[in-house]
Amino acid sequence: MRKDAFSLPEGMIYLDGNSLGPLPKAVGPRLQEMIADEWGEMLITGWNRAGWMEQPARVGNMVARIVGAPEGSVVMGDTLSIKVFQALAAALKMRPERRVILSDNGNFPSDLYMAEGLVGLLEQGYELRTKSPEDVAEAITEDVAVVMLTQVDYRSGRLHDMQAITEKAHAAGAVMLWDLAHSAGALPVDLAGCKCEFAVGCTYKYLNGGPGAPGFIYVRPDLADEAEPALSGWLGHRQPFEFDLNYTPGKGIERMRVGTPPVIALTALEAAMELWTDVDMQALRRASIALQEQFIEEVERDVPQLTLASPRDPQERGSQVSFRFEEGYAAMQALIARGVIGDFRAPDIMRFGFTPLYIASADVSAAVRILREVMGQRLWDDEKYRIRARVT
Repeated sequence: MRKDAFSLPEGMIYLDGNSLGPLPKAVGPRLQEMIADEWGEMLITGWNRAGWMEQPARVGNMVARIVGAPEGSVVMGDTLSIKVFQALAAALKMRPERRVILSDNGNFPSDLYMAEGLVGLLEQGYELRTKSPEDVAEAITEDVAVVMLTQVDYRSGRLHDMQAITEKAHAAGAVMLWDLAHSAGALPVDLAGCKCEFAVGCTYKYLNGGPGAPGFIYVRPDLADEAEPALSGWLGHRQPFEFDLNYTPGKGIERMRVGTPPVIALTALEAAMELWTDVDMQALRRASIALQEQFIEEVERDVPQLTLASPRDPQERGSQVSFRFEEGYAAMQALIARGVIGDFRAPDIMRFGFTPLYIASADVSAAVRILREVMGQRLWDDEKYRIRARVT
């Protein structure tokens, strides 16, 4: 429990770290220092003097420790959607005789959109095939080039068995690509152990990197010099400052860099990642499950209007719990108005994230008490709570 390390409004119970993590207190002073002393005083010399150019790899190594990847196998930059496109395009190149991308219909839509866009761009008979999450493992056949899955379902929190599915993909001769958006910082991940070829993820959720914080990409080290980057940006070039007119991919994971690093955003993330230096991911997972189990028990006891949408077995969930309610959007707005922050996912999912770094058992009980009032007194039944904001 490190609640004092975060800037959280007094009285707020923040159960939405699975969507946007709160501000670590160390980030503000570090950003002020970077802006004043590095950008302000060094100007362009900061690329060398302040180590800005090395930052994507340096912060990548900090993320690598959280996701069970070896040093030098993760690099930061761009958005998660861009990283999905990069990884998927490189994966397809590894199986040129196959034409199927397999995913599930619980995957985050942006991943599917990027796959659709790539299929349309290639125009070579590729197919995006989606199955239900529980059927996807059986759908890994020998015509599948790439299996592309998000480990934790963004709506229900359903958790895929990373090891088993990766092994099945490899047995069928397919390449495995995992999206760790709802896994990194939420539960133990062992990329090296599962031997998947690619993984991607974002850093603004459990890693608390801030709104729009950079995404990351992992390439298995034995493939890092073979993976072909479809987005051949100048900083992925072997010698970018030679300004060669023809692209030559960089060494290892460096070739997965694209454009100029977002230094201010990376500085915020780097400061946030310092919190993870001595976090025991197994202990974090145990604490997360305990909070989730408490929440489910108390909601089902006190708030019968809600129906559990997440798996009952905690080993089959990520670090979030979702409940269904037909007026879920309005109910969530009423809850937020009373200081309990969760979020809503269409059509009827009320979603709550459990992050033991700043959520304690007492917070869970307090949140359920307020939820009971909102539901029991129908406080959600007000037109002002039905007005849909752009972000839900």
